[in-house]
Amino acid sequence: MTVKIIQGILVNNNSVKEVDDLIVTEERVNIYLNNELLSTQVASPENLEELGAGFVISEGISEHIESVKTSGNEIYVEAELKRKLNPITCSSGGTCSDTPFRDVKSELRIKKSDIPKVTDEIVSDLWRQTGGVHYSVLFSEGKKITGFSDIGRHNTIDKVIGYTVLNRIDAGRCYIGSTGRQPSGMVSKLANAGIPVVITKAATTTDGIRVASDNGITLICFARGDRFTVYSHPERIEDLIIP
Repeated sequence: MTVKIIQGILVNNNSVKEVDDLIVTEERVNIYLNNELLSTQVASPENLEELGAGFVISEGISEHIESVKTSGNEIYVEAELKRKLNPITCSSGGTCSDTPFRDVKSELRIKKSDIPKVTDEIVSDLWRQTGGVHYSVLFSEGKKITGFSDIGRHNTIDKVIGYTVLNRIDAGRCYIGSTGRQPSGMVSKLANAGIPVVITKAATTTDGIRVASDNGITLICFARGDRFTVYSHPERIEDLIIP
């Protein structure tokens, strides 16, 4: 992750002093699909192959990535389109397909004890240093596989999804932990990637819950230790007893 040391003035009650802070950088990243500009994202300029592959899958544009290459902040993705693109406005900005969201048919089950393990992992060292990034983590069978930081919460999800694509991991056997809110635009990314469970410390929205309910995703929010709220498909938590 690219960071810079920037000087600031720290005020604490009557104390005023100069400080050197680590500040994360942000850059414009262009994603090309089949040699045509698809989207310009503001992102942290690392793990761009994962970002490009994940964006194309998570926006429902394609279900199969043929290749991904990068040159500087340019990402070149080759993929077969599911249907003709119809650019619309997305919650995260950029260009999206109006393809209906995919139904997640996964038979994955998790345990209540898996949820605190996720919340323990979704605070990155970079967040501790800067407070300026989101973080998403990929889990399978109770174990962390990988995690990605970015200034944009949607970018961290795209990078995780891209990792599953590039490493041929069955997304239906995985679940994600994320620091970010889960509105409909975030939840739809998980649906299009086939990821059945998302756990976040943050909130959701009414549309986020609707998309999760309609498309087979277990949406778990406000996760803090053993406390959390399940908004959809609680049947995936195998030892959860509902009164």
